[in-house]
Amino acid sequence: VARKETQLIIKMNHLARFMVCIMSGARSKLALFLCGCYVVALGAHTGEESVAEHQEAEYYVAAVYEHPSILSLNPLALISRQEALELMNQNLDIYEQQVMTAAQKDVQIIVFPEDGIHGFNFTRTSIYPFLDFMPSPQVVRWNPCLEPHRFNDTEVLQRLSCMAIRGDMFLVANLGTKQPCHSSDPGCPKDGRYQFNTNVVFSNNGTLVDRYRKYNLYFEAAFDVPLKVDLITFDTPFAGRFGVFTCFDILFFDPAIRVLRDYKVKHVVYPTAWMNQLPLLAAIEIQKAFAVAFGINVLAANVHHPVLGMTGSGIHTPLESFWYHDMENPKSHLIIAQVAKNPVGLVGAENATGETDPSHSKFLKILSGDPYCEKDAQEVHCDEATKWNVNAPPTFHSEMMYDNFTLVPVWGKEGYLHVCSNGLCCYLLYERPTLSKELYALGVFDGLHTVHGTYYIQVCALVRCGGLGFDTCGQEITEATGIFEFHLWGNFSTSYIFPLFLTSGMTLEVPDQLGWENDHYFLRKSRLSSGLVTAALYGRLYERD
Repeated sequence: VARKETQLIIKMNHLARFMVCIMSGARSKLALFLCGCYVVALGAHTGEESVAEHQEAEYYVAAVYEHPSILSLNPLALISRQEALELMNQNLDIYEQQVMTAAQKDVQIIVFPEDGIHGFNFTRTSIYPFLDFMPSPQVVRWNPCLEPHRFNDTEVLQRLSCMAIRGDMFLVANLGTKQPCHSSDPGCPKDGRYQFNTNVVFSNNGTLVDRYRKYNLYFEAAFDVPLKVDLITFDTPFAGRFGVFTCFDILFFDPAIRVLRDYKVKHVVYPTAWMNQLPLLAAIEIQKAFAVAFGINVLAANVHHPVLGMTGSGIHTPLESFWYHDMENPKSHLIIAQVAKNPVGLVGAENATGETDPSHSKFLKILSGDPYCEKDAQEVHCDEATKWNVNAPPTFHSEMMYDNFTLVPVWGKEGYLHVCSNGLCCYLLYERPTLSKELYALGVFDGLHTVHGTYYIQVCALVRCGGLGFDTCGQEITEATGIFEFHLWGNFSTSYIFPLFLTSGMTLEVPDQLGWENDHYFLRKSRLSSGLVTAALYGRLYERD
């Protein structure tokens, strides 16, 4: 879609732009020559900016970069600050290349991944040389590129600030930061400093707009949890307000849900270093589900290390996604897309319009207990003419995502199934145009997840099993051929429900409809683009964590 405006480009003052050439790490003769050419051109400048007439745009241009970060060969080793900077500058050089590529496409905001500059698997001591000092943006207004000597140990912040100026774009990146503390502070660690996993936001003039310190750490012994959660938003001239959080935060109330609820943001920037776990928590799967569930845009940047299961970035709106997931190719990927300033969500049950198709009529009749839709042990009869098999298939148990799910097999070309666990009952009404030689199952879990994190979930999931045996249901699968038209629903005890939806080849699907009907939350879909891998409603009960 062609942009509906010519971007308004207003450059900084001449001295500031010259300083960018010095500060941004222009190391090659060509880069220095280009900087010199810019200075020469300024000598002939008339002092008047030529700008296009400003028009209100419906879209902005965003970029996310999936980065195969250059890692320390021995993250446990104790090294000097200079050695740490040498490694980090290799990653920052790549960042700068991506910024300049994005600038050629009129990108207005770019997001880089978690751990992309320094790496991971450090101890508290070994990461110390990689940490920048971080003043509070709420207290200090600072442009690191233009004021490089104001604070010590801020070389990474300086380079990022200069990149934002050179690219004339907002820039979001993740780095490790340090903050000295005094022994009188009851939370101060014994070594006299806090160490944080930190996202930073720079405006297009290089100013440090804000910082977010990760609250829900994922086995990160090198970092501290902030004493108080950061609820961070920042405003932009092109799209209004953005929220920001990191990786594992997406599964918890603070800060992710609270920022959306209290500050009413429409856009989220999301650096992550996410290890994929199918069938329910692949990176692009949860990113998309978050965008759909809240009707917002999510700009998600992941690191790219397929050997570690790390891939999956995207620019997600409620109705559309531009994503990258590749477990084979070791190369990086820059995603650029136009994004609506005011995202449009799915049509819910309460405001759906148009003719109701026969399958949705069946669903509504089952849910309402309509006397014209009678259920017995074997069949469901609607309008005395339509019937489909229930067959009461056997229930079984299988491990999925380290949780003990209760499941029923999905057999036949059509049917109506249900399965319950604790207080949650899940239901599936389905039709299949053709049968495939695959086993599918409907599963339910209602309980406390305790592996790789502790949090309470309610899940209704239709999944393709790894083989034909019941014990293969819950295995990690990426390919499938089974086509379904279906309604999936459950009597959830939470309003925080994320629709997870993947088809063959790690393809993201969008539900036709989501919403509440008679105290049940449902997902409806027809016309799949490829074979179904996972369709799930993933509920979070934060108060039971």
